Amino acid sequence: MDAQKLKAKRGERRKFRVRRAIRGTATKPRLSVYRSNFHIYAQLIDDDAQVTLAAASTVAKGAKIAKGGNIAAAIAVGKAIAEKAKAKGITEAAFDRGPFRFHGRVQAVARAATDNGLKCTGPAEAPKAKDATPPADAKKDAGKKKKAEATA
Repeated sequence: MDAQKLKAKRGERRKFRVRRAIRGTATKPRLSVYRSNFHIYAQLIDDDAQVTLAAASTVAKGAKIAKGGNIAAAIAVGKAIAEKAKAKGITEAAFDRGPFRFHGRVQAVARAATDNGLKCTGPAEAPKAKDATPPADAKKDAGKKKKAEATA
């Protein structure tokens, strides 16, 4: 099997594995994201009725996006899909990344949609990293305490 067919087959397996757990309804549709090299597309899908409730992309008529293959364009698509969802009364969606990893443009769509009022249940909020290293003075004091304990 040539490399392109193998790559497509792996992508299909990933897509089905992701979608096995995700089901869109009228109240909580599936937010499906597809990215190509030059554009990005997002759809809100009701799987029960098998209908697309709203869609946004970088190639839509009102998009006004100069270049569609970057994170800025993905953020614009996320905002647009969130506005369309609000207009339809949808506040929550199950995020479907398809065969794509959750980073870069795919992550930007999810974050932008969440920031604009459409709660995507797929992406978990990144935990805020606490400063694990103590201040420099604390390190010095800890070393002195250990030495004092060892000699006592």
